[in-house]
Formats: sequence, C-alpha cells, structure tokens
Amino acid sequence: MAQIKFLGVHGLGDHRQSPWQEDWEIAVRSAFPAAEAFDLQFEFVSYDDIFEQVDISAWEATKAVAKLLRSGIASIFRRRARGTGLASDVSHWIRWRAGYVVAWVEDEEFQKKTRKRFLEAVDHHRPDIVLAHSLGSLVTYNALTHKDADRPSLRDQLRKMTYVSLGSQLGNAFVSGNLTGGRIRPLDISRWYHLYNPEDAVFTAPIRLWDADNFQQVETFFDIEGMADHDAVEYLTHPATVDMVWSPLSGGAVKRLAPKARADRAFVPIFTPPSRQKRKARRRAALIGINEYPEPEDRLAGCVNDVFLMSSILQECGFEPEEIRVCLDQRATSDAIVTRMRWLLEDPRPEDELIFYYSGHGARLPTYGEGDQVDRMDETLVAWDFDWSPETCVTDDQIFSLYSQLPYDTRLVMMFDCCHSGGIHRDGGPRVRGLNPPDDIRHRALRWNPILEMWQDRSLERLNPRFSREKDVNAQFFGEDGSTTRLGRASAFRVLSAPVYERKMKALSPGGGTQPYGPYLPVILEACQEEQYAYEYRHGVTSHGAFTFALAATLRREKRISFNRLVTLVRGQLEFLGYDQKPQILGPGKILSRRVPWVRPERTVKKKTVKKRGKR
Repeated sequence: MAQIKFLGVHGLGDHRQSPWQEDWEIAVRSAFPAAEAFDLQFEFVSYDDIFEQVDISAWEATKAVAKLLRSGIASIFRRRARGTGLASDVSHWIRWRAGYVVAWVEDEEFQKKTRKRFLEAVDHHRPDIVLAHSLGSLVTYNALTHKDADRPSLRDQLRKMTYVSLGSQLGNAFVSGNLTGGRIRPLDISRWYHLYNPEDAVFTAPIRLWDADNFQQVETFFDIEGMADHDAVEYLTHPATVDMVWSPLSGGAVKRLAPKARADRAFVPIFTPPSRQKRKARRRAALIGINEYPEPEDRLAGCVNDVFLMSSILQECGFEPEEIRVCLDQRATSDAIVTRMRWLLEDPRPEDELIFYYSGHGARLPTYGEGDQVDRMDETLVAWDFDWSPETCVTDDQIFSLYSQLPYDTRLVMMFDCCHSGGIHRDGGPRVRGLNPPDDIRHRALRWNPILEMWQDRSLERLNPRFSREKDVNAQFFGEDGSTTRLGRASAFRVLSAPVYERKMKALSPGGGTQPYGPYLPVILEACQEEQYAYEYRHGVTSHGAFTFALAATLRREKRISFNRLVTLVRGQLEFLGYDQKPQILGPGKILSRRVPWVRPERTVKKKTVKKRGKR
C-alpha cells in the first residue's frame, strides 16, 4: 500500500485546546479519492508556545488591522471596512489575530524561531505533502525560501515535496512587502497549490506566479456566516480542492501502481501542470478615453480622439487591430477599466509588449489608514462612474496585484494623459485634465488653525521616508509630500527602508543579490509633474491631449528612439508651444535608456490598389 505522509501547520489563534489535528486528518481522509488504497500518515507542527511570548495590546492590534487593510486586495472584509471606520467593523477575533500576523512579519527573531521549528519537522518526518493554513503559510514560505533550508539533505527532500497553502495572507501587500520585498518567489519544490477563497475575510489575497510552472492557484469559493470562510476544514474538503489537488495526487499513485504492488512502493505523484507551452512574444494594448463624464462641467473634448490617435500609432508600429482593445466614455467604468487591465496582463511571458493608455481626468483622494485617520493621498484615474468613493477609484491599490509579479523581462508601458492635483478651467481656455474634490472630501485633508483662524493642509505621515537615499527617488514613488500613493508604482509593496531592502536582496535573491528583486516596475509615462496640470490642445478644429499629440508626433517622426529621449523631445515640443507641463518618465534605468521596442525603423504600411471611380 502506497504511503503518503502529510505535515500540517496551523494558522492564527491558540490551537492548544483545539482538536484541529484530528479535524484536519478526518477532513483529508474524507476528501482524498480512494483513501482506503493509501496509507495516509499525519504529523503536525504547532508554534503556539512561541506566540504566547508576544503580548499584543488593543491599540497595536487595531494598528495591525489598518496595515493589513492597506493591501488594496479586494477582499470582502476590505469592502466592509471602507468608509465606515475600523472600530465598528473589526471584531475582537480579527484584531488580535491581525496583531500576531504583523508582529511576526515585523520581527526577524520571531521568524527565526518558527522557521527553525518547521524545518526540523520536515527533516524529521520527511513529508510528501505540507498543508499550511493562514499564518502557517507565512511561517512555511519563509522557511522554504530562506538560506536555512539550503542544506543538501533537506533540499533533496523539499524538491520532492508538494506544498498546499490555504487561507494565506502571503499575497497581502503589507505581508509581501515586509517578508518578501514585494515579490513572491517560486518555490524549489515539486508542486505548490494555493487554495484561495475570495470571501475569506482574514486579509487573504490571490497569488499570481506567472513564471512558475509548478504553481497553481485553486479558487475554493465558499461563503459562510462569520469567520467560517477562513476555516481550514472547508478549504481541505472543497470540491475544487478534491478535483484539482487530491485527485491528481491520488490518481498518480493509482495509475503507476498495480493493486498488488502498492505495499512495497513509495508514493510517486503524477502532475498535470497548467499548460505553459512556449509561444512567441505577443503584443497587447488597452486604451481608455473618457470625454462624456456625467457632470457637464467635467466633460472633456479630446480623450476619445486621443485613443484613436494612439491606436493608429500602434498599428503603424506593428500592432494588429485585434491586439488593441479600447473602452470609451460611459463604458469606461472603474470595473471595466480594471477588467481591460486584467485582459492586458493575463498569462504574461518574457518579451511581451504590453501598453496601458489612459486619457481623461485624474484626481487625488484623501484616504483612511491607521486608527481610522486620514494618513495619505491616493492618485486615481477618474472613471466614468467615479464618485469620490474608494469603490469607484482606479488607484495603484486596485492594479498593483496584477503587474507586481510580472516576469522582469515583460515590457509593460503605462501612459497617463491626465493630472492628479486637480484643476479649474474656464470656457475658451485650455481645459485641465484633473478634478477638484468636493468640499466634504477636501475637508478630510484640512485642519483648522485657531491662531491664524484659517484652514490649512493637514500634515500627513510620510509613507516610507527611508525608501531611497535619494530625495528625488522618494518623491517619484510617494510624492513631494511623501504621503501620496502614486499610480503604477506598487507603492503598497514598497515598505522597506533602503538598508533593509538591500540586506534582504542579498540574502534572498538568486545569485546573492546579483539578480532582480522586489515588485515589477513598469515604464510609466505621465503628461506632467505631480503638481502640474495636463492640458488639452486644439489641432485646428480637433481636440487632443497636448501630451498625447506631441507624443504621437514624435513617435511618427523618430525611427529609432529611447524612452528617455522620447520624453525629452515631447517635453521640448510642449515647452516650445507654451504649455506649462513637463512630461515625466519612471522605470528601471536600464530599460529607459533602451530603444522603445515597438518603434521599429523597418515598419512599413502596405499600399492597396484603389480603383478610380469613373464618370457617371
């Protein structure tokens, strides 16, 4: 009979008085196909005694909730908490468990103790399958990616092992930013299944490992009243888990072993990983333009023209029409914009050329953080249904989980012809592509000065003052005030200071720091500096964004050009025309100095024979 060894690692909460071990064993035996044909053995790891030494105060727990909510991942818990205040929505159960997650993530000595315990258990029990729930998935991932696991005997065992994470906070931006430097690494093991329930309220998040052939996320949707959406037994017995995890594992042994031979044969799983056939690098572009906003005073004139202009430029550069998707005016809701971005970034591969372009209004929104206090500004695209609520924003929080794990060799360019500092236009003058907040939203970012008897801007806490040793770099990511979450930067993942980041990079990245590390950063082209306005331009009787028109003209004129040179020329053209806006560029330095990949000197347009019309 084939033997399969399981090693279970529990999640949040004190399990010393809980029958969790028995519950897990019963759950797996009941869900594992043809369980009677296998010798299923179970061992477990507990770390409650280590956590018992950490005392979490009520204030620390509440702050921990705010840190985890800042992830931007669209969990049901986050949707409940938005705009209502943490105190009314966060239960005692959630607050204290959040406190332990944050305490563990921020304490390297804490991690060292739990890491040691797990690796000792692996070395002793030699499991075929590790089951890691909730915080247990953080403990085990930390151990599996740490140099402590890089011992010959242990490494050989790990490479044969299957890993199942369930109810995991690993993809949460705060957790990933502190624990992994903002980028989850593939594991050097046989197989990794990530069970994800979108209804799980305990700060869980999806994981997208596009460049890992041995990784598979399994959506295990269930919605049960209370905290049961986080229950390990529900995950382990879910039909999707049975079909996509237990069946391949059990089916492999059944196919390979004749019934009479099973007693003397080891468990040898056969996997059928998701299709990852090699394909040619592809091109995709998602173009968004909004003129007809619901409020007449917000309407613009050139955004739809901008989209058609950019589409024509891209097709001249070799993009096929079917590789370009557009979304215009009332169809460009916040959900629709994010949907187009999901299409753009799905199944990315190295060398893919991907473009996201937006023409419309931008805005900045004061948002709540620790202690239910306004502590930052969020840059946002103004979708057609935008109403100054978080649900209708398109911020970095809504999109960073889609691009932060892209393969480093993927070529993603994001272009924004909008401004985010607000703006007022008068009829007859150039229109500004930015919205001023209504007074109730503006009030969030103001405070009353009783001495001057005047309103003034609130002083907000800097998000990561030590992110870089260079002031200009900090401003590029977090704004001049240091408290603005800027679009396209994956700012929520960028929580480590420069010294800590560099230390982790050397310790964790392949090649001892010689390989890329941290979240993917796209090339970002912006129409203006942070506090400037982006204007519209009238080309004869046709309206365009001034930035877009100058950009298109430059791309048509130049046959071979780098990103840096492109922005320099566009900036010069706008300055010559008298526009007080300076386009900006941000991205990896080695990419910005290279030629724009989709501008090729050899491009040609095929001419078609057109029959002349005769006289009637």
